[in-house]
Amino acid sequence: MLKKLFLSGLIAATSLAVVSVPVQAVQRDNEQKAARAQMMAGKGKSLRSIENKVLPRMAGSQYLGPEYDPSAQVYRLKFIQKGHVIFVDVDGRTGAIIRERR
Repeated sequence: MLKKLFLSGLIAATSLAVVSVPVQAVQRDNEQKAARAQMMAGKGKSLRSIENKVLPRMAGSQYLGPEYDPSAQVYRLKFIQKGHVIFVDVDGRTGAIIRERR
């Protein structure tokens, strides 16, 4: 009985993980498409140019990756340093650093 309960729980947890991954992948793909469209229209900076500006300032940190908010046109670059997550928000239009949260 305990074995069946354990297996049922394991199957349920695994199926939830499998369903959530494609949703996250689709969301990230949509963010990337929006960022590229705005950049190609001359309304924004490329992620590469923004990373080239921010990464040197974050020496000693590990870069975890970007997120993009197409409605606000803001990139959020995530870092970790000494166990603390650091967010650097950058204006996607100008490349200006808006804020840094530790």
